[in-house]
Amino acid sequence: MYNYSCILNFLKQQHILSLCCFYENNLWCANCFYVFKENNMSLLFMTNLDTKHGLYLSNNPHIVGTINNCTKNISLIKGIQYTGFVSILTGYKEKKALCHYYKRFPMLHTLDSSIWSINLNEIKMTDNTVKFGNKIIWYRKK
Repeated sequence: MYNYSCILNFLKQQHILSLCCFYENNLWCANCFYVFKENNMSLLFMTNLDTKHGLYLSNNPHIVGTINNCTKNISLIKGIQYTGFVSILTGYKEKKALCHYYKRFPMLHTLDSSIWSINLNEIKMTDNTVKFGNKIIWYRKK
């Protein structure tokens, strides 16, 4: 069995994700600040419904994306590819998520956007610090 702590640590250390969405035969990508919630393997992010990706996500909850550490040194590259399902949070879940989000990004407190959750289903991590091309794969248990 693999030790997934490297995936957990990586997700905690980074703060920008890319997400890719699909709706009516159109693809769109966006970058967003995120907060990782280890307890349920999810990513919280904010965006408005009137953005292109907000519209696509509200009509098709299937999502894929990446998170990387943006280094130029090939031997230090770490990154993940992920799949999951996205939803807008409301009520108590929204308030709780916003507390976590604003704690990490206090400068965004004045932003008037919806908060969303990506429930991760699969993660493939590349970690060249272990060895070039090292892969670790995680799946949500069904």
